[in-house]
Amino acid sequence: MSEGSSEQLHTAATWRDYYELTKPNVVLLMLLTSVIGMLLAVPGMVPIDILILGNLGIALCAGSAATINHLVDRHIDLKMARTFNRPVAKGRIEPRKAVMFSFALGLTGMLILLLWVNALTAWLTLASLVGYAFIYTFFLKRATPQNIVIGGLAGAAPPLLGWVAVTGEIHPHSLLLVLIIFAWTPPHFWALAVHRKEEYANAEIPMLPVTHGEGYTKLHILLYTLMLIVVTLLPFVTRMLNVIYLFGALILGAGYLYYALVLMFGKKKSAGMDAFWYSIIYLMALFAVMLVDHYVMPLPA
Repeated sequence: MSEGSSEQLHTAATWRDYYELTKPNVVLLMLLTSVIGMLLAVPGMVPIDILILGNLGIALCAGSAATINHLVDRHIDLKMARTFNRPVAKGRIEPRKAVMFSFALGLTGMLILLLWVNALTAWLTLASLVGYAFIYTFFLKRATPQNIVIGGLAGAAPPLLGWVAVTGEIHPHSLLLVLIIFAWTPPHFWALAVHRKEEYANAEIPMLPVTHGEGYTKLHILLYTLMLIVVTLLPFVTRMLNVIYLFGALILGAGYLYYALVLMFGKKKSAGMDAFWYSIIYLMALFAVMLVDHYVMPLPA
């Protein structure tokens, strides 16, 4: 579908269209890791004002970055079944209004973090916003098949942001949480890219299956899954977390390895999407296990 034909489909934007601009499902997953990052930072409960305002500021900035992604990718979105009905791509929201909406979200989020949380959280959140909305979306996504590997750092920041919102400092344990999501991101997105290979090719996005083939990508998914399993052991090795987490991480990692092997050696057409959906469940469950371990079996300081 051409841009011209999309412009003929202008309809009045609803609040749901603006809500969709923020990629709410992605933001909710980010907030889960942010909240748990906050809770892991302290032995007891997080101050309620930091819990609410910190995550509100982080969420607004994440929504701002997601809106920029919608804006920049509007021509690409029309070429992909998964995204062709997005509000900017379809013309329900004009680019100018999307820019204004993104600016309002980002500015509000930054002010909340600066005024009621702390400056370090605000600047780290801004760096994450710039990394995703500009460095990844404008450049990396179109420049290299390693786009997800390099750009994944911005998406891995939420648990660090949550931790810093509570403590005001960057602790090595918070960086372990970042490292886990950083290692998780490539096999997560590459599984989707394998399933959507033809759409990415049509949109001329150099995702790994497009540039190097499915076999090469599936091998890298398997290798990154093995690396992820090793990385998830570090919170136990460093005595950040205890045996509940260790067993949870190993069980969840075995499940992830199963899906990676099915994708690598199986013939099931839905294997890419199966691995993709499991990766989301995996991350949510892994962080939930961290929280259980933190409160049920805390290690001495």
